[in-house]
Amino acid sequence: MRVGNQKDFVAGLLFTVVGVAFALGARHYPVGTAARMGPGYFPMLLGVLLAVLGVAIALKAVLRRGDAASDGAIGPWAWRPLLMVLSANFAFGVLLVGLPGLGIPSMGLVVAIYALVLLASLATRPVRWGETLGLATVLAVGSYLVFIRGLGLVLPVWPQGLHS
Repeated sequence: MRVGNQKDFVAGLLFTVVGVAFALGARHYPVGTAARMGPGYFPMLLGVLLAVLGVAIALKAVLRRGDAASDGAIGPWAWRPLLMVLSANFAFGVLLVGLPGLGIPSMGLVVAIYALVLLASLATRPVRWGETLGLATVLAVGSYLVFIRGLGLVLPVWPQGLHS
């Protein structure tokens, strides 16, 4: 079997695996009906739809004709973007709530968002610092307005010593 587009085929397989995992995980919760949805309804529906989409994408990649070496071929791993985006998300989680067991205090929503955006921006070259800082500011202000003011979520906004 010759795959016409390797990237689409692998993406389809990934979607299928994640969708099946969600659907299997949702089996442990009551699903309910469309009229009375249980806690497992949305993950089950999402999982099934994602798996179906994945199978469709993988089949399309297999049935597509073309030179696999030049059209959709998978290249080498992009380690820098992968590590920067993963570390940005990890830093966001740690900075938002801290790690009390390790003595790391919460730095709050604003610092966590700035760290997330700045670390993620290092995934690309060259880093455009003006745009990056502008994006971080818009995201921090927008997140504060939506999550803290609008939804009333109880999240630390500033580092522990700065708020009352």
